[in-house]
Amino acid sequence: MSNRTTAHGPEEHHKLIVDSASIAAPQPHDSQQRKAYLHSKSATNYAFKVQIACDFNHRIVHVSECYRGSIHDITILRESGLLERVDNSVQIIADKGYVGEDYVVTPRRKPHGRELADEDKDFNRVINSARAAVENVNQRLKTYVILGGVYRGAIDDFDKTTKIAQVVCALCNLNLSKHPIRK
Repeated sequence: MSNRTTAHGPEEHHKLIVDSASIAAPQPHDSQQRKAYLHSKSATNYAFKVQIACDFNHRIVHVSECYRGSIHDITILRESGLLERVDNSVQIIADKGYVGEDYVVTPRRKPHGRELADEDKDFNRVINSARAAVENVNQRLKTYVILGGVYRGAIDDFDKTTKIAQVVCALCNLNLSKHPIRK
């Protein structure tokens, strides 16, 4: 198996793709809670966040706890415990929200006032095409209305929200064998 290759390089290194998914929440009544749950990319502008890690077969292998929408992606990764389980044999591919962490490969940033070199553009193209797997998984999760719609449960019950996200991810993995994302 170590000499097999994929479109993203040799399989001798196990690769995970990480991204956060938002679960829309209704607007909190308290102004402090509105600041804590504010997430500009959510349909309602208020959300929970959960971090999803999948492999290149679109199988979800890690689901973090739920966090308030204002928490940054890198903070969720650091607190999730996923970094403690990786070493030199595991690469994590992520978007620019995860820049600066060991074992995490992110697209290269454009230097201030200059353009990216052609090799950096090629590198970013490869990374972004690899990241498409987790984006497809996030979209598949949104087809389950409980994550795709506005969450109507108690806004302070993070354990319940985490369990819901984990169950939906398990259902998504079960559904993957019958209805693969890509063939």
